[in-house]
Amino acid sequence: MIPFERSLPYDLVMGDVYAPECPFCKKDQVLLLIKPEDVLLAREGKKKLLVFPCCGNKVVVLDSDNDYLLTDTIVRS
Repeated sequence: MIPFERSLPYDLVMGDVYAPECPFCKKDQVLLLIKPEDVLLAREGKKKLLVFPCCGNKVVVLDSDNDYLLTDTIVRS
């Protein structure tokens, strides 16, 4: 189970990965600079650096499931 405070919700829309809201600058519907294949690779244990294009903040994706990305940083309270 992914810890809630380090989980980032995401959606797959037509081959793109979106976050409903940036955890840092609060911008809505942020297109994440990762591919759906990267989400699947995270499930297998491969880490991926994720840079938010809206504000430039960075997190490392450690794991994923069908709805959330597990990051190395607290992104929710």
